[in-house]
Formats: sequence, C-alpha cells, structure tokens
Amino acid sequence: MKIGMNMFLWTTHVARDHEPLLKDIKAAGFDGVEIPVFEGDGAYFSDIAKMLADNGLECTAVSAMGDPAMNLIGDSAARSAGLDHLRKILDRTHALGAKLICGPLHSTLGHFSGEGPTAEEFARSVEAQRQIGDQAAERGITIALEALNRFECYLVNTMDGLAALIHAVGHPNIRGMYDTFHANIEEADPIGALTRNIDIIAHIHISENDRGVPGRGNIPWPETYAAIKQSGYDGWLTIESFGRGLPDLAAATKVWRDFAESPEAVYRDGYRHIADSMERAGFSGHR
Repeated sequence: MKIGMNMFLWTTHVARDHEPLLKDIKAAGFDGVEIPVFEGDGAYFSDIAKMLADNGLECTAVSAMGDPAMNLIGDSAARSAGLDHLRKILDRTHALGAKLICGPLHSTLGHFSGEGPTAEEFARSVEAQRQIGDQAAERGITIALEALNRFECYLVNTMDGLAALIHAVGHPNIRGMYDTFHANIEEADPIGALTRNIDIIAHIHISENDRGVPGRGNIPWPETYAAIKQSGYDGWLTIESFGRGLPDLAAATKVWRDFAESPEAVYRDGYRHIADSMERAGFSGHR
C-alpha cells in the first residue's frame, strides 16, 4: 500500500518552485504525489519526473476536461476533440512516468444537459473509452475513471453506475476510482458501494466530507479502512483536498471557504490519519 498527496491543494501546474514543498511532503512520510496533468509539453513533464525522483517520490497523475467542446459523450465533433485531448494527456502522463491517471475522464466536468444520461450518451462513452483504453495500453498507463457527485457531472454519479460503464467498456486499462467524498454524497451505503465494486477499483482517494483534513469529519473511516483491508486492495491511498488558492479550481469544486487552518495541517495530519487508521485496520508499515 502506498500513501499519496494530491497537488490540487496548491496548484494545477507543478513547477520547480514546488520542490521545497515536495521535500516536506516526503519528510511527512508520503510515498508519492498526484500530479495534475493539464498544460505543458513532454520536456516539462520529464523534468517534473526527474525532480520527483531526486526527492524520492513516486507519482500518479490526475486530470479532467472542463470544455464542453471536448465532450466524450457529446456530438461527433466534441467526441473527436475529446479523444485528441485525451491522447495528449496520455502522452504527458507517459513523459511524467506515471503508470496511473485518475479523474472524471469520461465526460465534461460541470457540464449538464438538464436530465440524466441517455442510452446514446452511455453508448458513446463506451465507444470512446475503448479507444482511449487502447491508447493507454500503448503507453503502459491505467486510467481510473471517477464517479462524481450529481452537482459536478451527470454521466456517472455512483460506484454501481461506474462499474456498469467499466464492465460495458471491457478494457483492462479502463478501471475505476473510489472517492470517499463523492461516495459520502451519493451512496446510501458507501462501504457497500466499495466492497461490491472492488473488482473495478484501481485507485482510492481519501477525502473528508468537507474536503478538509481527513479524519476530522463524518466519513465512516474505521469501516472504510476495514473494508479496504478485507478487500485485498493494495494500491494508492491518496489524499485529495482543495483550498481557495486557485480561483478556477475553487470555482469548479465550489470551495468558498477554508477547510483547514493551513495546507500543512491537511497533509501532515492527513498522513497521520491514514497511518493510524491503517494500523488499527491491521495493515503493516507507514509508521
């Protein structure tokens, strides 16, 4: 099991200026960080990979699509643009050296039709994901699609819905992610949603119900870690939290106030929360 920290708390574009922060994240005990993959060429992401390696950090990647003109469940032109965009994202992820990229890479974040997903949109998603899966396989990358709450997307809101999509796609490089924040909103039984869909889960986000410091809110943490232990999952447990420092990201995630006294509290206390919870659940290591 590896413990990670998502860099969205500070930036959508990691740079050399973040090296002191990365050193402190490593010192706090983390195995790696989750790097946002948006703008930048291959050389930029290769340099980030070198900086991470120099500081003893591994990485996963995260991305999203916010432009309705690049909608993988939209019309032909939007789907074509979305597929081209995802190919570039995978090229950048490959340059970064990440073997997994997560996020709502199934449809446009924050874009709504005014109703639920149609059968045609579901079919479009299946077709698009199969093509993306082939591209990911060529680069040795697993894509972990994320079910988002109903206020952020409409295609996939629950783990059962996500599992239905992934099973329909039927591609080994298209998997799923469990996020405790979204599950807390959408699932009547968050633990059951995790355990009955564990076969599709390749990544887990540890996120408090208010997006603040993990362990300080009302997520059923003991039951969550016990279920993860019992499931045999052995991937990343990555903290995802948001702040107000990035106006565009704060607007997209509806963050209007601070959820912690400092970013340091999020990753330092958050790491201790994961390590302590893992120990109580019977995991080894990370002490």
